[in-house]
Amino acid sequence: MPSKLWEKDFEVNSEIERFTVGRDREMDLYLAPYDVLGSMAHITMLESIGLLSKEELKPLLEALKEIHACCMRGEFFIEEGVEDVHSQVELMLTRKLGDMGKKIHSGRSRNDQVLVDLKLFTRQQLKDIAEGVKLLFDELIEKSNRFKDVLMPGYTHLQVAMPSSFGLWFGAYAESLADDMLFLQAAYRMTNRNPLGSAAGYGSSFPLNRSMTTRLLGFDSMDYNVVYAQMGRGKMERNVAFAMATIAGTMAKLAFDACLFNSQNFSFVKLPKECTTGSSIMPHKKNPDVFELIRAKCNKLQALPQQVTLIMNNLPCGYFRDLQIIKEVFLPAFDELKDCLQMTAFIINRMTVDEHILDNPLYDPIFSVEEVNRLAAGGMPFRDAYKKVGLDIEAGRFVPDKHIHHTHEGSIGNLCNEEIQQLMQQTLDGFHFERMTEAEKQLLA
Repeated sequence: MPSKLWEKDFEVNSEIERFTVGRDREMDLYLAPYDVLGSMAHITMLESIGLLSKEELKPLLEALKEIHACCMRGEFFIEEGVEDVHSQVELMLTRKLGDMGKKIHSGRSRNDQVLVDLKLFTRQQLKDIAEGVKLLFDELIEKSNRFKDVLMPGYTHLQVAMPSSFGLWFGAYAESLADDMLFLQAAYRMTNRNPLGSAAGYGSSFPLNRSMTTRLLGFDSMDYNVVYAQMGRGKMERNVAFAMATIAGTMAKLAFDACLFNSQNFSFVKLPKECTTGSSIMPHKKNPDVFELIRAKCNKLQALPQQVTLIMNNLPCGYFRDLQIIKEVFLPAFDELKDCLQMTAFIINRMTVDEHILDNPLYDPIFSVEEVNRLAAGGMPFRDAYKKVGLDIEAGRFVPDKHIHHTHEGSIGNLCNEEIQQLMQQTLDGFHFERMTEAEKQLLA
């Protein structure tokens, strides 16, 4: 039988085939279990409109469940000479069930088939990332609460500036992740819409029931306009990439801080020795390689939206093979981000802090603003107080009062961590992941 769904009575030049297939077979392994789920929903719908009989539907569903289980065991592969995951699944069905296996393609194109595969894959990855973000968030909040009373210097222009605290430092990254989760939820909601039934982008003459496949796959709604459904290829990946880049940006900044604060010149934090690496020549070295790699990987991830944008840039509506290349940068990016989230949470959990940083007189000037405010509160004009404290510092007469009292919302003495946790939980609750998981569970039941 032909190994390609579109193959007719002539063979494509082997070099042309090599070039056009590219890394599709490799990338399609990411999509295999989702291709099966999409096919299960599609043929269930085909039976409801009379394009498959009940006698055909049952063995097809059972065979697809077996293929799905094969995918989940990591045993699925695309055979040599088979073009893609769609062809491999159909080939496995026809080997088992004969011509019946060829009927699963009625009413759809590889265009909407790969679109639904990508959406099913991506929404699961977004769920995994949301869970990874929440894990890191919880570690940061725990550290913020534990060390809320431990002061550290705050910096502007990399110059010691004002009193900060580890409560503020850890908590700042937690709240940043709470904002990042909003981007992730928006990406998920745009992803979780059903393109199946748009076929090659212009619908089908078959009386497809797109509402049914939407419900069976647990999508929130469908991409209604069939032309727009195809225009969503690339757009979805770009939107998701921006959400991923936002999270990566938070982690890259955190990684830079961790590397800086771990250095001997700062010694604000200490990484567990089992999480550092040594030098081949300097026996004293304990390098923060993990955070350096997290910083580099997350900076690379921040380029992902631009990569996707440039590949899909100025394409008119309709499908073009350019979009195939997006898979090569997009699909592997999820594992990289999830790995960074996991490693960051792991080390934050084990990180220790120096609780006596401000014993060093080097940091006495950070309390100058406290003194200016104290004098201003006592009636001295602010500019006069500012000048007096500045002259005292210059003359070496400044003696800091290190007992600070900040009470407003979000300050050292009032971190608002409970409110930040509520923000995160409200956003998490808005995903409604349970709809997706329940629908997939029912399909495989």
